Amino acid sequence: MGRLMAVFTILTLSAANLVSQDITVTSGFDTTRIYIGDQLDFTVVVEQPKEVALVIPVLKDTICDKVEILAGPVTDTSIIDDQRIKVITRYLVTSFDSGFYVSHPIYVDAEGPDGTARYYSGYSRLEVSRVSIAPADTTDVIYDIAAPYGAPVTIEEALPWVLLALLIALALYGLYRLIYFIVKKRMKNGEEEIELPREPAHVIAFRELEILRGEELWQKGEIKEYYSRLTGILRQYLDNRYGVSSLELTTAETLELLVKSGFKKDESYTKLKMILDGSDLVKFAKHRPGNEVHESFYDETRDFVEVTMEKPETTGNDDENNDGNAKNGEESSLKQSKNREEKR
Repeated sequence: MGRLMAVFTILTLSAANLVSQDITVTSGFDTTRIYIGDQLDFTVVVEQPKEVALVIPVLKDTICDKVEILAGPVTDTSIIDDQRIKVITRYLVTSFDSGFYVSHPIYVDAEGPDGTARYYSGYSRLEVSRVSIAPADTTDVIYDIAAPYGAPVTIEEALPWVLLALLIALALYGLYRLIYFIVKKRMKNGEEEIELPREPAHVIAFRELEILRGEELWQKGEIKEYYSRLTGILRQYLDNRYGVSSLELTTAETLELLVKSGFKKDESYTKLKMILDGSDLVKFAKHRPGNEVHESFYDETRDFVEVTMEKPETTGNDDENNDGNAKNGEESSLKQSKNREEKR
């Protein structure tokens, strides 16, 4: 019985020794030298018997200090012969720091009747170098900065621009044909351009005054803006009604041009001068009138437009009841066109 146990023990140890001799682990980089940022493979190769179950650890983040794992592992198995197989595991790695690095041995574990046996690979070295941009000695010669590399344009890059150019060309051609067709049709039919009637000056002024009232500028404390808008509406009315363009003129210059256009120095003239002079004090002299003055100036402006606006033709009896500026408004409508012709 003792002899049988001894023989069994010897056979078991021999088998275990045979298995250990059949398992080999190797690891290493595909090359021993790279530049900063280059990518290469780190490969682990395990050769083993088919019937042996091994535990191959999975590497994470880094192979060693400052050698980073970008992707993997990718495992592939191949058959060596009837009794043995080869397991190949690859990792894609890189490094962004120059220097010399040594990977730690990679191990696999094999479970056996006597416990767990661990098998190690050898060390693997890698040199990471900086890219040499300038010569070693730059004290004598200063080199220009290298120009960017001009990569050739591919068809995929040029095709969208070609299509865009064709679309623009087609659109321009279509627009040209449309304009040509319209012009030719008008010339053929002898059509003349129809000029739409222009809004009367007082209609525009009344509309702008209503907008100004709705904005409630002086109620919000924007006094200067309120008077600037009010006089702007009034000056625009003078331009549309009498042909006196005064947006860039002083009050004195405006009144002088208005008189030259035929406007009489009557009550309406005095009211206009009072509005413009009072507004100038607020805009340029930082005068701050009371709230009742704001409303008064608004009402005076509206009254001025109502009195001087262009009125429809009336009978002889009605003409006698109109004031001087109402008559003057009808007479100055002809002078308005003359003034604008002189400006042009």
